[in-house]
Amino acid sequence: MHVKKVGRQLTGQSGLKEEFFWLNANPPLHELMERYPIEWQQVGPKLVASLEGGGVHMLKGFATEAKSLEKTWTDQLRKNRNNQKTLQAALPFLIRSRMSLLAVDKCLFSAATGVVTGSVRFNWFNGYVMQKLLFRRDLIRKPVSLRWFRFWWRVNSQKRILMPLVQKKGIYCFYSRALIKALAEMIGERSCLEIAAGDGTLSRFLAEEGVSVTATDNQSWQHAIDYPDAVQHMEAKQALQQHHPQVVVCSWPPPGNNFERQVFSTKSVQLYMVIGSRYHFASGNWGDYAKQGNFDYTIDPVLSRFVVPPELESAVIIFRKKSLRHMF
Repeated sequence: MHVKKVGRQLTGQSGLKEEFFWLNANPPLHELMERYPIEWQQVGPKLVASLEGGGVHMLKGFATEAKSLEKTWTDQLRKNRNNQKTLQAALPFLIRSRMSLLAVDKCLFSAATGVVTGSVRFNWFNGYVMQKLLFRRDLIRKPVSLRWFRFWWRVNSQKRILMPLVQKKGIYCFYSRALIKALAEMIGERSCLEIAAGDGTLSRFLAEEGVSVTATDNQSWQHAIDYPDAVQHMEAKQALQQHHPQVVVCSWPPPGNNFERQVFSTKSVQLYMVIGSRYHFASGNWGDYAKQGNFDYTIDPVLSRFVVPPELESAVIIFRKKSLRHMF
């Protein structure tokens, strides 16, 4: 049985599954474009139209549409597992969505760095200062001194390229000492779970402040992140069911994710703290934040300023269970 191509000729269900396996390995944009030229012919013009309509600011709608498309077909696949017709229908849409989001990343990288092609890197001075300020060694982060960061950040002539350089390694922000101490004080002696922990940096910092915290991640970013043994390999739902935490923390949850809703339905959770972006399209599932009814939540302006660099316009969102809010 032949299946209609999406830039490639596929044969039967085994061919479709091979394509999904390849797609789930997170190939770069140029490989997607080469493998699926027909799909790129649909994505590319829409991207150009978005940029012509208002520059990088118009990418918000472009990215939101792509994420919505991805969610729609991912949900269909969950409902109709191994159904060949569903696999066949979903694949081109998921390819276009992946292309769109990777293309947006490249556009934002170019806007942030001023570099359209080639590689970017710090000069010797800026590289040395940033390494000393932000890392213990290599890409192992350390709690940042706000005082010294603010001093040296003013004289960094290449500040726009910091985050684009480190994001490809799963680093989306840096945590100041003030932030870690404040979060640790809020958690106190309660049990704490970090979900989508990445390399476990936030949990490591909290543990150094005496917090009883467990880091977990589904480890889907093995292509970019070296997961230490301290980060338990498990999905958020499983981690919540197994650990029954009183406090949950999450740093830069993916936008539109389907796992944060599990936090709001876990009975043991009293406090949920999210570090992410104030822009709804950049991180977190703001739709689920609004739908849930068990927690009051607010963006803490002081804690948000403790996340660096400031150009991220980060938000620290605090969710407190309504029945227990008088305790905090």
